[in-house]
Amino acid sequence: MTAPDTGPENDTPAGDNGTPRSNRRVRHWLAGAGVTALAAVLGITLAVRSGATPACAAPPTGNTVHKGKASFYDAGRSGGNCSFPSPAADRLYVALGSSEYSGAAACGSYLDVSGPKGTVRVLVMDQCGGCPPGKIDLSNQAFDRIADRAQGVVPVTYRAVVNPPLDGGLTFRMKGGASQWWFAVQVGNHGNPLRSVEAKGPGGGFRKAARQSDNYWTVEGGLGPGPYSIRITDVYGHQATATDIRMVTKQLQGSTVTLVDPAAAVTPSGSPSAPPTPTASAAPPTPTPAESIAPTTTVEALVGAAPLGGSHC
Repeated sequence: MTAPDTGPENDTPAGDNGTPRSNRRVRHWLAGAGVTALAAVLGITLAVRSGATPACAAPPTGNTVHKGKASFYDAGRSGGNCSFPSPAADRLYVALGSSEYSGAAACGSYLDVSGPKGTVRVLVMDQCGGCPPGKIDLSNQAFDRIADRAQGVVPVTYRAVVNPPLDGGLTFRMKGGASQWWFAVQVGNHGNPLRSVEAKGPGGGFRKAARQSDNYWTVEGGLGPGPYSIRITDVYGHQATATDIRMVTKQLQGSTVTLVDPAAAVTPSGSPSAPPTPTASAAPPTPTPAESIAPTTTVEALVGAAPLGGSHC
């Protein structure tokens, strides 16, 4: 059974002149049978699903420095296309264009963004539907750290934060509508982009979950009533398994397991290849005590340095 997609309502990010855009979500509509027939003749594939991921897309990873431009917007109380319960507590977040958002593959990772006034660390929380490659939308507060808002759009450089230091362990949130017949979980507080999520119920083997563009991972047909074990792997090969995750929808379940040893999450200050020193560090929303459920967790492996299976674009 497939539950309907009830993705987050989208806010109005800034355009290239710093003014609000009408809507973040990109919608593609077929304009009639004539267009379809023409497309067939020309060999053009029409995207009919909203927010389709470009054929050549990947989130920022490793030490690659990207040059681009930044504008600003305010997400209000929304957690963006990544479906977070709310923005980061310090409101330092960023929206990426569809190629770097990469169908939610960038959600929950961090970037160090440098502009005319300095550098800021931001959480990837949203998709900027109108942003071409290299164009990013910063929160108002993040933009203020690197430039004056009167400038509207400024040149920037940005790069991924590899193994960012985080408070607490991985979090898990079951989507509204999830059940023993349709498994849908969001993994939070992981820092590095995720490569895969696998899950199993009692007595079963691990099954691969499919990443959705709203930052949930789903298993069609479900995994039974739970509790579940969930195995997470990031793009650098770090892997961890959390157990005793329950089928409790729309609640944040906390854990003590992390993908990266905290000792390995320290950025070397003297290395030329290290990310720029940030002026601030964003953290994912912290659940209230009423929301938190602490499952038993185990670290399965801690490996890797370079991205695995990176884009060959």
